[in-house]
Amino acid sequence: MSEIIAKAKFPTPVDHDAVARDWAQRGYGCHLFVDPPGQRWLGFVHDTNELVMVTDGLLEVSVNGQTAVLEPGDEIFIPRHGIHDVINRSDGVTRWLYGYD
Repeated sequence: MSEIIAKAKFPTPVDHDAVARDWAQRGYGCHLFVDPPGQRWLGFVHDTNELVMVTDGLLEVSVNGQTAVLEPGDEIFIPRHGIHDVINRSDGVTRWLYGYD
């Protein structure tokens, strides 16, 4: 899974505008999700590629059966048609950015 994760891709605290500019240059949108503790998004599949980056908290992401925990500044690439789950593993709110190409 290390080939789809960029650990500490952006410095912390994560600057949402800087991420949005970077992703726009790469052809991606940039939107914010705010998840309460324990929030689970399971079995998602999209027709587009997706980027996800944690800004606050901890996010467990599984892509096609491989799992990693993302910290603030980490970015993961989810390929189109990849089956993926996203779970807030923090005791508090987790904020994360996502974008599709």
